[in-house]
Amino acid sequence: MIVIIKSEFNKDIVDGLLEGCKRALRDKKIKIITVPGAFELPAAVHKCLENKDYDAIITLGCVIKGETDHYDYICQAVTNGIMNASIRSTIPVLFGVLTCQNAILAHDRSGDNESNKGYEVGLAALELLNSSK
Repeated sequence: MIVIIKSEFNKDIVDGLLEGCKRALRDKKIKIITVPGAFELPAAVHKCLENKDYDAIITLGCVIKGETDHYDYICQAVTNGIMNASIRSTIPVLFGVLTCQNAILAHDRSGDNESNKGYEVGLAALELLNSSK
């Protein structure tokens, strides 16, 4: 089973990523876990790693640059947290978090089209699972 952890912040964008990811994983059994925002993704990954039943963990979120430094801190914390979990894990942990300069770029990457990054991270999960067999 593949678990997808998605953040609720920037919900319309993340829901677009989720739809793309589900399209890529159409034949796989998935479980969806929701967290409030991108900052909570690494903690949820660590909790999921305690469950030995998952074949892969996919994280989906979106951080959009605003007028303060908050964007930089959140992006770095989320990236480092997921990376640290990934390198300590024996199962694939995939980073599907958009870090965009504006909402237009985020919508472009989460739409119902070939540029959907959720779809791409779903395909990457499948590739990693197939290569480990």
